This record gives sequence, C-alpha cells and structure tokens, in this order.
Amino acid sequence: MKILAVDTALGACSVAVLSDKQVLSHRCEIMDRGHAEALAPMVQRAMQDAGLSFADLERLAVTTGPGTFTGQRVGLAFMRGLRLALKLPLIGLTTLETMARMATEETSAPFGAALHDAKRGEVYAGLYARGSTLLDAALMPLDSAVQNLRDALSGCSGLLALAGTASRATYEQYLALGGAAVATSISTPDALWVAKLGLLAIESSEAPRPLYLRPPDARLPARTA
Repeated sequence: MKILAVDTALGACSVAVLSDKQVLSHRCEIMDRGHAEALAPMVQRAMQDAGLSFADLERLAVTTGPGTFTGQRVGLAFMRGLRLALKLPLIGLTTLETMARMATEETSAPFGAALHDAKRGEVYAGLYARGSTLLDAALMPLDSAVQNLRDALSGCSGLLALAGTASRATYEQYLALGGAAVATSISTPDALWVAKLGLLAIESSEAPRPLYLRPPDARLPARTA
C-alpha cells in the first residue's frame, strides 16, 4: 500500500511516502513557523523523489494535534483537501502517540510517553504501550502528568521511554518517584512514523478533526442584542 503522510503540528514540517515498509521518500525541516509556505513544495518534491503520481497513492495520514494552533491546521487542511480530490482514506494520528511510538522503537521500551511543553506550567501528555493507549492525550500541570504516569505504570515492569520537549523534566521527576525511565531526544513528530502508523490504522469514512486541548486565547466579541 502506498501512503503519503505529513506533519506540521509542532516544531517541524515533514513529509514521507511509503510503499508498505519501503521508504520511497522522506523530507523533514525544523521550523517554528512558515509551515503553510513550506508544505506544498515539500510534498511535491517528496512525490517526485518517490517516483509516484498522486493517482498512485492509496492512503493518506496526518497529525491532528495537540500542537500549535496554526501548525496543526495547516497539515490537516492540506490533507483534507487531498482526501477530497483523490477520494482516499485519511488517517489522523496524534502528535503524542506518534512521538511515543518513535521513542519506544528507538529504545525497545515497552511503554512510551510524550510530554510537550504547553507553556503556563502545563504539558500535553499521553501514555502508550505497543498497540494500545494507556492515558489519553490531555493538558495538565507537569507534576500531575508525572504522577499520572507513575500511577498508570505502578506494578508494571519495563522502562518508560520519554519523548517531547518536556521529556527531560519528566525524566527527573519520574525517577524521583521511583520509576524506571529513559529520556530520548525526540521533540517533534516525524511524518515517517505518521506513515508507518497510518498503514496499520483502521480506515474511517470520517475526515480527522484537529485535536485542541486548550481553547484559543483570542475570542470573538460577544454579539450585542
């Protein structure tokens, strides 16, 4: 199965094209902004590198968030447009699950958690085992997230692999609670893994929606009578 996957939700813009387990093309650029301008040319180059036309694709995949408000919408809007134009299934994957799976694969740990700095003393956090979700993506203070990880894995053996921009702080607190963990350098999702996970996901007739764990700061003024 040939799949095109993209990620623009956090601090990078990445594209990957796979044919089953074979990587046909993969591009990734670290960037805090400018995803909207970079994505379409990057997809075009990735498809050229893969030697495919868009008509050759059989599935699409994209990260849904949590992430930056603009970044996650860029990738979703682009891929939802391709979904309609190509009439292909579009798989949505969270940034946290993607990073956690990257971490477990890198370390061979049975459990993976992604914790991304959401500012204001809070993190986006999620906990996963191979093939299952142990704690759904949520927004909470770092201390609460670390305690939730420890509680969820109480009595479980094996390392916890940590990813995300808050992984180092999580690692230190988790060890202080008596847990066994390893911190990775993974700080953003990669479309290569979005594609790999997208190949394994169950198709849905519904288009994926953005995952917002925090409401936008800007609000429309209330309508007056």
